[in-house]
Order: sequence, then structure tokens, then C-alpha cells
Amino acid sequence: MSDNLKLNLSVIKNIAGNSGIDLLGVADISEGKEHFHHLPMPLLEKLPLAIVIGVSLSTAVLDSLTDAPNLLYFHHYRQINSFLDLSALRISQEITRLGYLALPIAASQMVDWEKQLGHVSHKELARLAGLGWRGRNNLLVTEQWGAQVRLTSILTSFPLEPAIPLSRDCGDCFRCLAACPVKAIKKELKDFDSAACLNQLKEFRKITHIGHNICGLCVKACTGAKNGKSSHP
Repeated sequence: MSDNLKLNLSVIKNIAGNSGIDLLGVADISEGKEHFHHLPMPLLEKLPLAIVIGVSLSTAVLDSLTDAPNLLYFHHYRQINSFLDLSALRISQEITRLGYLALPIAASQMVDWEKQLGHVSHKELARLAGLGWRGRNNLLVTEQWGAQVRLTSILTSFPLEPAIPLSRDCGDCFRCLAACPVKAIKKELKDFDSAACLNQLKEFRKITHIGHNICGLCVKACTGAKNGKSSHP
């Protein structure tokens, strides 16, 4: 990595570190932008990179979950998303001040609820940024925190060195299969039942004062090393 790229990365890391961000990576998104949604292609063509940031979730809040999402988790989920959005805005503002383009993407904003699509897939960008791998639970799984992270992304023209995606998977860990109340999670990611998952989210949405498509049960099950356990038991 050249000195200029190292300096640029240090600028981003300083902002992220001072904000309390736990994960940061850079992905090459020069290809595959046809999978982005409701974003103008002329602008996307000027943004070859994505900066992905993440924050770990509270172990105590996740431990409060039993067989459904609760108000503690719902509030925590919203607060983490707001925190990520604010952090992405701060990073984007600094990049803009330096004379480059930066487009922060909301941490949790659906453009198609039925297909569960946002403007971009933060978990896929995080995989490309070398922050983890796609688990059986269809989430990003990290070594340190498992799936117990929330993510957001900044699309940018700021010169940075992109990471190389990790070559690994969940191995012999199947904890998330037992945690899923509708058995949407299978042994192979390709068999993940997204329809069953969405239907269960809709049921959870009906819980008093929740009113949002969240679950958290497979997230709770996927701990990584944050509790002294490997994501590969």
C-alpha cells in the first residue's frame, strides 16, 4: 500500500475509532452495481469503493431474548442503526471536505420490503471488505463477534486500498439452525428459506410496541469469540 493510501486510511480509521466503531473495511465495488437498488447509475459509476463500518451488539440485550424480539432489543436495534448512520455521515463529511465523493447509505432502510432489499447489501459489501463471511443464517459472520454486529456503508471515490474477501465459512457450527423458530436456516446457505424468515418477521412485527420486521434469535446464537467462544466450536 502506498503512503498516500495509508494516510487516507488513517484519516478514516481515526474518525471511526473516535466514534466507537468496531469494524472497518474497504471493498472494491467497481463491478456488480446492477445489484444496487434505486441509486442513479451515473453517480454510482463515480464511486468505485465502499467503506463498510460496523458496531457490535450488546451481549446483555441479546441475552434478554428468549423466543421472540422484545422492546429492549427493538430499542437497541434502532439506537445502533442511528449511531451507524451518524458515524457514516461524519466520515462522509470529512471525505467531502478533502474533495472526494461520499454517499452514506442508511444502516436499515428497505426499498423493497417483500424482497428484503435495501439500496445495497451491507453484509455483502462487508464480505467483500474482508470483515467476515456469509453464514448459514444469511448474515455476515465475523470472527470476533459472530453475527452480533450491525453494519452500514459509504460509497466513495476516496482513494483507498480495497481488502481481499476471506476464504472461509461456518465450518461445523450449526447453532443458528436450532435457534430459528421456523427452520428457515439450513445446513447450506444456498438453501436458506427467505420466505419463511420474512413470514416470521411479519408475525413478530405484530408484537405490542414492536411494529418492525426484526427477530434477533439467530443473531443471539452466533457469538463468535466475543464471549470466549469461537464461531467454529
